[in-house]
Parts: sequence; C-alpha cells; structure tokens
Amino acid sequence: MVERAERAPRPRTAGGPVELVKEAMHASVSDPVAASMNFLNEVAGRYPEAISLAAGRPYEGFYDTADIARYLDVYVAYLGDQGSTPEQIRRALMQYGRTNGQIHGLIARMLAVDEGIEVPAEAISVTAGCQEAMIIALRGLCAGPDDVLLAAEPCYVGITGAARVLNIDVVPVPEGPDGLDPARVAEVARAVRAQGRHPRALYLVPDFANPSGRCLDLPARHALLDVAAAEDLLILEDDPYGLFGLDDRPRPRLKSLDRDQRVIYLGSFAKSCFPGARIGFLVADQTVIDATGNRTLLAEELSAIKSMVTVNTSPIAQAVVGGLLVESGCSLKAANVDKIAFYRQNLLRLLDALDRHLPAPWRDEAGISWNVPAGGFFAVVDVPIPADEKLLEVSASRHGVLWTPMSFFYTDGGHHSLRLSCSGLDPDTLEEGVRRLAALLRDSLA
Repeated sequence: MVERAERAPRPRTAGGPVELVKEAMHASVSDPVAASMNFLNEVAGRYPEAISLAAGRPYEGFYDTADIARYLDVYVAYLGDQGSTPEQIRRALMQYGRTNGQIHGLIARMLAVDEGIEVPAEAISVTAGCQEAMIIALRGLCAGPDDVLLAAEPCYVGITGAARVLNIDVVPVPEGPDGLDPARVAEVARAVRAQGRHPRALYLVPDFANPSGRCLDLPARHALLDVAAAEDLLILEDDPYGLFGLDDRPRPRLKSLDRDQRVIYLGSFAKSCFPGARIGFLVADQTVIDATGNRTLLAEELSAIKSMVTVNTSPIAQAVVGGLLVESGCSLKAANVDKIAFYRQNLLRLLDALDRHLPAPWRDEAGISWNVPAGGFFAVVDVPIPADEKLLEVSASRHGVLWTPMSFFYTDGGHHSLRLSCSGLDPDTLEEGVRRLAALLRDSLA
C-alpha cells in the first residue's frame, strides 16, 4: 500500500493542478521507439522547408475531394440495387452498425479477385485502420504473461508499439539478405520455448517490407508455413505494399497458400484508397472451440475485443471504401493502375538518383551502398558514419532533407543505415531530395 501511495499522482497544493509522475505511468508512454518517431516529427516541424524522404505516406496528387462524394453515391446505389430500402440505407450509414463491419462481403470478393484468397465474409473484420487490426489480433492471441510475439527485424514500429501497449513481449527474428529465414524462425521459437515462454505468433511483411524492402521468394513462403505448423505458430501477415511491385510477377500471399488456417491476414486501404478513410481489416478464419464443443470463427470471437475498443468502424468511412470496391469490380489492382505505375517509377527514380548523385567508384571507396528492392516504398542506404538523430538534425538544418534512421526499427542495430521513402514526392522533388542527401554524406565524410 505504501508503494502504491508513493506512485500515485499527487496535487502540488491542496486544490491545485495534479502532477503525474511519468515513471508511474505505463511503459508505452516512455517507449523509446515512440520517442524516436516523435523526434522525427519535431524535426520536420522545425524545418518545414526540408524535403522529406522519411514519411511513407502516399502521393497526394491522386486525391480529389470529389471522390469522397462519388464513392458514397456509388455505395448507396449499390445498397439500393441489393434491395435495401431508403430507411435501411440511412441506418447502414448513420447508425452504429455491425461490430465487424458491413463491407466484409466486398472485401472477401476483392481478396478472391486480386489475391486468390478464398475465405467466408464472416471471417473478415473491418477495422479502424490496420493498427486496430493488429491490436485486436494481439490481444486475442496473447492471453498470459508468457505468451510472446515473434517479429521479423528490422520491424515496422506499429506492431512493436501495439505489443508494448498490451504488455506483450516481442522477440526479434533477424532478417537475412533474402528476408526472413524460416529456419531462423524455428530456432528462435524453440529458444523462446526453452525459456518457459510460449511463442504465440509471428509477424512479418512478406512483400517489400517496411523498412527493409525485402521480399520472400516462393520456396521461403512454403517453408515458413511448414515451420509455423511444426512450431505451432500463427502468422500475422501484413500486406500494405503488395500491390506495388516493380513488375507483375505473381507473388502469392501467404494467406493464399495457407491450407491449415495458420495465417491471419492484415490489410489496409491507406495506400490503395487514401489514409484518411482509416479503413483496415483482418482475415481470421481459424476455428475456435469452447469448453462445450461449440465452434466459431476467430474473427467472430475477436469482435468482442473490437466492441470494447472502437465499438464499430465508421460506417461512412466504410461506405467510401465500399464505393471504391464496387466501382472497380472489387479489384484494387484495377482501381490502382495509375498509382501502381507512379510508385514503380518513383522507386526506380530514387535508385537512379542515388546512382547518379553518389556515383561509383567514390561511393565504393567511401563505404556507401544501398539495396535494390523489387517494389514498395522504401530503400535502405548503408553509410560508414552513425546515421543517428544527431546526423538527422544536421541533415534537416543544413541540407534541408529528412530521412529515417534504421535504428528506429531495431531492438539494437541499424546504427549505420538510413531508410529513404519515395512514395510521397513528385519526381523533381524526389530528385532534389537525393541531391541534398548526397551533399550531406559528402560533407559528413569530408
């Protein structure tokens, strides 16, 4: 009782404002990754004229506010064509609605058309962005203090942050040159189990991962599913960039190869529609059996968690995405032809600009190199100097360019690498950003 009293917030004076002790708050408030990302945002705020090669946001040149009304009209007409009365349509858009969403049927059709993923609509939960899908899945799967999440490293900070909020330990599985090695996953899972803990699930982005840009080949995908079965793991497959490969080579999603319901698929419409819609989804077609032998779908069970988080996902936002799906014949590939071409060209422009502004043999002598991703929004540059917050401050203040230290995505690592994003900039600005980055590196190495 004494310890709790000492940790409790206390007023400075009777009746005065309360001062909270930061150390007495949850650890997620002081998460070093969140603090690093806040620092990046602060630097961007202090130097608004700096070109940002840091933010992985979509290119705004494709957005038109008139699309919002058009998509809404398309979806309303669709509901009418499906037999809904005006009263039912009004209720669908303006009342609370189904916890797991109302465009799940359209999403199921989209997954079948674009990805060959065949799942019942009831296995899909429409979420308030993919971040909510991550939180719901983690909360449902990890029930006790010994349940841990395995995650490819370097790792998207959204999943590690979600785990931190939920008091779930994350155990990194280092990526290799070709992405996540299934054999390494098995080794880490067994090591965790030998410690008396339970490796519950594995998180990864198989296609053009954020931040590394790596992509798993087909044999590795099959091997990973085999490892998941052998080690009794579920796989959280996050797929924000799968549309945006540099070519049309088929890259089957893990979920499309999943024969044992090992994969929970996490999706988002942030890049394929627009981030402001805040619509994501999860596919959880696993069977849940209760003590009486009743069987339900995991997505239905997870709805109990969602009902205590956001109650339900905005029906108006769902209607906007629903209109996009209806208009495109439930094909994001068809709806995003121009975006796919743009992001392909921008990644090639980024790589070409690096090659011109950091030419060989100078870069080889200096110890500078970068990867060549097969798609996505990011490339990683390795440098012989610490790519830390101090260098980022110099980069913004003296050279007018922002980037993201790769150390933000590691438990402990990435200290000599930086992530560049090519998604949000027009070609001329992208070119100038790389030129400024090259000037920073030349000055820093002089």
